[in-house]
Amino acid sequence: MARALHLLPVAITIATAGPLAAEPMAAVCANGSCEVRLTADQMLAHASMLVQTKQYAEAAPVIAAVVRAPSLAMEGHFLAGFVAVETGDTDTAIKEFRASLAIDPKQTRVRLELARAMMMKGKDTGAAYHYRLAAQDSALTPEIRATIQAQRGILRDRRPWRFSSEFGFAPDSNITNGTSAESVDLVIGNQTIPLELDANARARSGIGQTASLSAGYRMKIGERGAFLIDGDAQGVNYSGTSNDDYSVQMAVGPEFRPSEATSISLQGLGLQRWYGGERAVTQFGARLAVQHNIGDNQRVGLTLDARHSASGFQQAYSGYNLAAYATYERVVSRSLIASASLFARADRLNEAAYSSNEFGASLGIGGEIAHGINMGINGTASHATYGAPLLAFSENARADWRLSGRIYAGLRSLRFMGFSPSVSYTYTLNASSLALYENKRSRFAFSLARYF
Repeated sequence: MARALHLLPVAITIATAGPLAAEPMAAVCANGSCEVRLTADQMLAHASMLVQTKQYAEAAPVIAAVVRAPSLAMEGHFLAGFVAVETGDTDTAIKEFRASLAIDPKQTRVRLELARAMMMKGKDTGAAYHYRLAAQDSALTPEIRATIQAQRGILRDRRPWRFSSEFGFAPDSNITNGTSAESVDLVIGNQTIPLELDANARARSGIGQTASLSAGYRMKIGERGAFLIDGDAQGVNYSGTSNDDYSVQMAVGPEFRPSEATSISLQGLGLQRWYGGERAVTQFGARLAVQHNIGDNQRVGLTLDARHSASGFQQAYSGYNLAAYATYERVVSRSLIASASLFARADRLNEAAYSSNEFGASLGIGGEIAHGINMGINGTASHATYGAPLLAFSENARADWRLSGRIYAGLRSLRFMGFSPSVSYTYTLNASSLALYENKRSRFAFSLARYF
């Protein structure tokens, strides 16, 4: 944790029983205790000496003074966290290590201690995340790097389950996902008739209550195999029921690891979605996923997804959905993760006018920045073409350009009953060759999230 220290005299009271790490600037003793004025570096050195010799009770007031020195707050929080984890108070340790990283997220030693404390607490997902970021420090010795790899392997093997939940509210400019147009042209024979759209077909704003749950269970089978069970549920509730949107998805199947760096999974899928109080779609299918780690800081993946959809609205929307995703992920700056992906989707529905091919790409970066904030930004662009024209509106098949972007920020260091606050903003735009499908949407979401 090499960092330039700015000298700052701070008055503290310490017992005279132990030696001082540096000569005091001034001391006034009475009744077995001394008031000693130390510079910032003397104070830090004395606190470090007490911690190294396991004099944790004597170290506590010195560390408290170190934390109050603005130039040494990072080191003070680290020492407080180290003492807490050594005395079995992992909750305080996690809090203090997070406070230290909030000042400087590139401190590898602090991140390693945070990962260790989270591992002791059973927060394996968070521990694995911080071990992965810590592994990006090029200054790590081979011994420490080997220890990190071993710990990540232990976490992967012992982590049987995961669970996260999020609740909030979302002001939305277009809860109907309706068109921006006020009228469309209806084509009847050789005539084009302007048709004014009903308010229910047009964009309408509102505020919804949102919730999501995500859970998974990994049952190890032998040295290289596992059986995976994953479940997700999400929903948004608006005034009335006409725009309420809920969905539940399950995925189960085996995973095989031909090497420490590679995993292959094949899962059966089931999804149920309700929209406006009615069953919107039921899907069944399968997903094949391959993931490979390149060293400690890069990861590539390929996912193939095939489903059959049974629409609850009309048979024209029923059929098959095929998709492929190729992803690349890289840790940058020891605290951020950048990602890029290419995707292709094909909908083969009963009505050719609703069948489409879509190709696109997305970019994103996110992670920890100063002040304990987790922040990220991502964007996606794609182009979709449809299989046949909707003759009521045009003689040409529909074609869309789709753009979306999202920025989010969360404060994991602040917790209320285990939940951390976050805020996000999402913008989507669909530029379509048919005015009926032109729309744009802005959505804020204010949430409380908890990760287990």
